[in-house]
Amino acid sequence: MSETAVKAPSVPDANRWKALVFIALAQLMVVLDATIVNIALPSAQQDLGISDGNRQWVVTAYALAFGGLLLFGGRIADLWGRKKAFVVGLGGFAAASALGGAATNEAMMFGARALQGVFGALLAPAALSLLAVMFTDAKERAKAFGIYGAIAGGGGAVGLILGGFLTEYLDWRWTFFVNIPFAIIAAAGAYFVIREPEGGRNRSPLDIPGVILSTLGLVALVYGFTRAESEGWSDAVTVGMFVASVVLLLAFVVVESRVKAPLLPLRVVTERNRGGIYLSLGLAIIAMFGLFLFLTYYLQIVKGYSPVKTGFAFLPMIVGMITGSTQIGTRLMTRVAPRLLMGPGFLVAALGMLLLTQLEIGSSYAALLLPAMVLLGLGMGTAFMPAMSLATQGVEPRDSGVASAMVNTSQQVGGAIGTALLNTIAASATTSYIADHIVGATSRSQQQLVQLEGMVRGYTSAIWFAVGILVVAAAIALTFVNAGRPNMAAVTGSDADAADEVKIPVVAH
Repeated sequence: MSETAVKAPSVPDANRWKALVFIALAQLMVVLDATIVNIALPSAQQDLGISDGNRQWVVTAYALAFGGLLLFGGRIADLWGRKKAFVVGLGGFAAASALGGAATNEAMMFGARALQGVFGALLAPAALSLLAVMFTDAKERAKAFGIYGAIAGGGGAVGLILGGFLTEYLDWRWTFFVNIPFAIIAAAGAYFVIREPEGGRNRSPLDIPGVILSTLGLVALVYGFTRAESEGWSDAVTVGMFVASVVLLLAFVVVESRVKAPLLPLRVVTERNRGGIYLSLGLAIIAMFGLFLFLTYYLQIVKGYSPVKTGFAFLPMIVGMITGSTQIGTRLMTRVAPRLLMGPGFLVAALGMLLLTQLEIGSSYAALLLPAMVLLGLGMGTAFMPAMSLATQGVEPRDSGVASAMVNTSQQVGGAIGTALLNTIAASATTSYIADHIVGATSRSQQQLVQLEGMVRGYTSAIWFAVGILVVAAAIALTFVNAGRPNMAAVTGSDADAADEVKIPVVAH
């Protein structure tokens, strides 16, 4: 055992639970946006005359800006104050959404999506770090992060339902306009309700070389994976992007180890528990993002579901995530070590994924998809909740924005990798199956059947990889994350106000 100085618990903010409502609403808006636009994309493409070659930029422009600027956004939140960054991020996101909804051509649409990514990168770390500094009691923190984790995990599936409704019954433009009331309510509530704890800002000068290197490195990495999906892994530009990202990110690490006020203090990521969480979360998101994509296509193309019906088909997963996060994770968080929730959680999700390797054209929703989704939701919800909490636990308040940004970065990069990697595996297996079986198909109906069987075969091949990825995520969580169960004292520390510090024992790593 060793001792560390931790700031004595201050009086909790009386409005913290009201603040949670508005923070959760903002987080829901950001997570919804990731999937809601995918449902609307075919209609928007047709209206705006976007070519098949360019349509990926509706998704890519957002992903590049969001993924590339997250660390910068987290540092700005630490510099300005999280409340200010949160409100500005919401205002900017609403304005960008209005621009996207009013788009008259592809350039306007791509610009709006990039702007959404920029303000999302400011908003997302500010939201998570506000939770980190406002909820310091272990039991309350468990409840708050349980709610946040359920929204972070299940919001994407809610986006499928809402996107389906808006596209089918109104117009694709409403998938953008719907963000505006979310943002206005969350910003107004945050402005009047949130009172950020004093002494948590990081007023050090901005690390400009770090900002440039991290942004370019992350943009190159995300774009490399995005391009690999459409152009192949051997494409010269794809390879060039991966090489550039490695060089830039290595240079970033060297700079961060030498500058006086780094953008990302290496102490944030080299701490064993946080490093394990960033890695295991990123891997879990790789598996989940690919799955959302495959199941959406399977239900709509193979099963013939409408967009709305597809969204509702994901409901059991949402219920599972909410249950796992708020009922299992929250209740056990203060009783057992986080790894005993994360490891088994990822393994339960892997079991659900394993069921989906049995997918066939005629698979029953009730017999196969339903239990698989429930297991996936329960597992992910149980694992996400302690991961979100522990990723910002024990971080100095001045670093909470950038620590929160790292959670979002691991998710964003994981999403880009998952979509590209698993899509490539699926496409390769589908092509191989069709080439082997199309010769024997003489009639048009037989050929269509072979193509559908090839598609399902591709999905199951990729899902096998996702099972393996989740097992690796579980192994990393069980091996690296060695923090004990949270004690009942405050969980955030500060170098400031030394007179208020008390000594609290922690396990030495």
